[in-house]
Amino acid sequence: MSTNAAPLADSAIMLRRNFKHIARNPTAVFNGILFPVVIMLMFVYMLGDAFNVGVDYVDYATPGMVILAITYGLSATAMGVNADMTKGVINRFKVMDVSRGAILTAHVVASMLTSLIAILAIIGMAFVLGFRPSASFLDWLGVAGVVVLVGFAAGWFTVALGLAAKTPESAGMSTVALVMLPFLSSAIVPAEKMGPGVREFAEYQPFTSINETLRGLLAGEPSASDAITAIAWCVGIAVVGYVWAIATFKKRA
Repeated sequence: MSTNAAPLADSAIMLRRNFKHIARNPTAVFNGILFPVVIMLMFVYMLGDAFNVGVDYVDYATPGMVILAITYGLSATAMGVNADMTKGVINRFKVMDVSRGAILTAHVVASMLTSLIAILAIIGMAFVLGFRPSASFLDWLGVAGVVVLVGFAAGWFTVALGLAAKTPESAGMSTVALVMLPFLSSAIVPAEKMGPGVREFAEYQPFTSINETLRGLLAGEPSASDAITAIAWCVGIAVVGYVWAIATFKKRA
């Protein structure tokens, strides 16, 4: 199919292909969708009473769990991109005249949609555990916008990591930092309750401003400064990931 004639059709075909691969991989389904729910049950239901954060712990933790739901599915994306590159799949697509942009974009969109399923599961579980947000309709739209922006940025950065890795296994390992980074933010406990060194890191890393933006929106008290910082981080990460991914793709394909 021609790149010029039907780029959207190419993207739809690639997206359907990626979803089939995810559905056939039980590990990817568990890590991307079920494990975030397990983590939420562990921290909120089992350990929640151990944290004194000034509000009901489920209200505090839910925004952080939403971010964890985005990052936990990234290893499957990185491995899928790398497998396409290292196993010659992309070369076969080139022979078929499939849009190069569609190949990478489909991986990003598949990652975002998988995250969305996990996030819906997280929010549903949060309501079961007593989550009662004060967000208005506009606040919920803001939450959706932030989630999409974070998923988009993380998706492109993960695609870049997958393209740069030598093997699918190393591609999966390259996302470990992204998976662990939310734990070193305000996702689980406030940054000011952490020890020296870790506290300073947590205060200024990207996921803390993102957590606080979601937390403020869900509480009906959005913070403009947190939102601006979060958007700036997401845009910066997305640009770096996109430029890195396209440059690596052109070099290796």
